[in-house]
Amino acid sequence: MKQMQGLDTVFVSMERATAPVHIGSILIYDPSTAEGGFVRFKDILAFIENRLHMADTMRQKMVKVPFGIDYPYWVQDSNFDIEYHVRHIALPSPGDWRQLCIQAARVFARPLDLSRPPWEITVVEGLDNIDGVAKGSYAMLTKVHHAAIDGVSGVDMMHALHTMTADRHEPVPRDTWRPEPDPSQVGMFARGYARSLMAPLRQAVAMRNAVPGMVRATKGLISKEFDFKALIQAPRTRFNGTVSPHRMFDARSFKLSDVKRIRALAQGATLNDVMLSVVGGAMRRYLDHYGELPDTSVTTMAPISVRDESEKNTMGNQVSAMFVPLGSHIPSVQERMRYVTEETVKAKGFTTALGARQSAEMAKLTPAPAMNIGAMLYSRLKLADHIKPVINTIVTNVPGPPVPIYSTGAKLTGLYGMLCLVDGVKLGHVVHSYVDDVTVSFTACRSAVPDPDFYSQCLQDSYDAHLAATVALENVANETTPKPAAAKTSKAKPAKRKAKPKAKAANSNSS
Repeated sequence: MKQMQGLDTVFVSMERATAPVHIGSILIYDPSTAEGGFVRFKDILAFIENRLHMADTMRQKMVKVPFGIDYPYWVQDSNFDIEYHVRHIALPSPGDWRQLCIQAARVFARPLDLSRPPWEITVVEGLDNIDGVAKGSYAMLTKVHHAAIDGVSGVDMMHALHTMTADRHEPVPRDTWRPEPDPSQVGMFARGYARSLMAPLRQAVAMRNAVPGMVRATKGLISKEFDFKALIQAPRTRFNGTVSPHRMFDARSFKLSDVKRIRALAQGATLNDVMLSVVGGAMRRYLDHYGELPDTSVTTMAPISVRDESEKNTMGNQVSAMFVPLGSHIPSVQERMRYVTEETVKAKGFTTALGARQSAEMAKLTPAPAMNIGAMLYSRLKLADHIKPVINTIVTNVPGPPVPIYSTGAKLTGLYGMLCLVDGVKLGHVVHSYVDDVTVSFTACRSAVPDPDFYSQCLQDSYDAHLAATVALENVANETTPKPAAAKTSKAKPAKRKAKPKAKAANSNSS
């Protein structure tokens, strides 16, 4: 039995039937690499069951403390049933990309059963008409409650369910898992009450540890190394407000090599800066289409992992965040890239000065009753419809494996992320890299993005504009680069023949 941390408990408190707080992904597999060239559902079931012990998340359920006076606990589920968690469906004909997106959005919109280990995998067959996807391919729609994982630990879970080769019989460590009985409600209440008495002391210690970071941040604000413009100037848009129960999903895929080229638009730009600028351009195009483009830039929250190697394959969230304006008020692609790059440096500077780890630790100390009451009031009073927003969207960057991976012998050919939405943020993006591709996926509330095809096209158009600006920049650079001197065309003078040594004829003759 293990107790949740504060940030994990925040996600439990925020859970609502109309706004479930889980994250997920769409994984597409080509079974031609598997033994016999095909994969059956029972093969997938057996493969996952054989590797459950490689990820702590898979067989633990949450148990809440009576009256919510303390953080919930993770307990090994004695009634675990793999067939409840792994389901099987098929797309109707013609089985195209749009149908897969609709099905993924429907599955994702439904809450998880929090009395069981909070994850599900839905195997989807019938992907027969998706461009670039081999015939016979299938997808796995995954969803896991955000209290159990963040982006990085989600990657750990994905690694547990994949192999580096197509051999599905690859040996795995011995399974030593043992189920646990549910803890006593009286015992949890007593421990929770005792912990609540010690809460002020823990908070005081955390505050003392946070003071150096707060001093550094204050100095940076005074010297104008960074500021709060991103939060203060975030405009109210259709992407803010109370979320509905309905979800929309779509994604675009780009070549990693081209994304790297686009970095040339701004000195010091990173891959993350490129994707932030692309998203900013897409939001600009979408809002401008509806005549709703604000004068100030939309702002995103970008989660930052503070998980270190010692915390690898552990449950829960080890994240902080930075807040970055996306330059949606700037029409020029190159100027937007420069703006986003500069603002990202400022945001990182502020987060570093404050201390990302200390910020995450502070979030862990909020008392559970305060979290529960705050989340309830925020939701029931629909405060998101009345309070000025500080962000307009979320963009999270989760690096994927740089080499192909396999599940049940089938090669993973497509990887797309899905993000939970909460009141106040109706649009979220996930950036994934995998081998030679970068994908940008978005999850949206239907009331904010009723036309996901159009927003998806906005993402594509924004990316194309960035690539076109890069090509133009490269052409200018090629034209201004001095050409190497032309090779001389005059015939080279033949080398003088080496003079023969003077004949010693006379001597010879004389000899």
